[in-house]
Amino acid sequence: MTALTVWRYPTPFGADQGELHLKILVEQDALVVHDAASVVWMQGAKEPKVRHLRHDTARSASRGALWGGLVGMLVLNPVAGAAAGAAATGAVHRLRSTGIDEGFLSTVREQLAPGTSALIVLSSDAREELIRPVLARSEATLIATDLPEDARRRLDDLLAPPP
Repeated sequence: MTALTVWRYPTPFGADQGELHLKILVEQDALVVHDAASVVWMQGAKEPKVRHLRHDTARSASRGALWGGLVGMLVLNPVAGAAAGAAATGAVHRLRSTGIDEGFLSTVREQLAPGTSALIVLSSDAREELIRPVLARSEATLIATDLPEDARRRLDDLLAPPP
């Protein structure tokens, strides 16, 4: 089953540690990562910095820009302005069409704020017995949702660059 998880950290530098943990978990075959992004929101910044974590092909690089834009729209609070609020609402609507639970999206928006960071990971074949101890040793709060069977294809379609 495909899962979408957000590893939320209480500091802007936590996601750096999370990237190292994710790499180790992948090397241990603890999960299969299909896509991932890092979100860092420095205290006092108007919006977060989003970085795609997989830049191994031209396709993934362009896909990463779109994924980052979508994540950026998702975590921008409507208080950032009417245009940002409308963009976030549109992103949430498109994400809901993939089967992602609205409660999950709401929790992510509430938890990501200035002074925090996160890894957003689309994965499958997770081995909880290997992942839980790693997350327990970190400051990460895990926000997770299982996706419907065809959600990964829908996300791929949503995030694909225009022809």
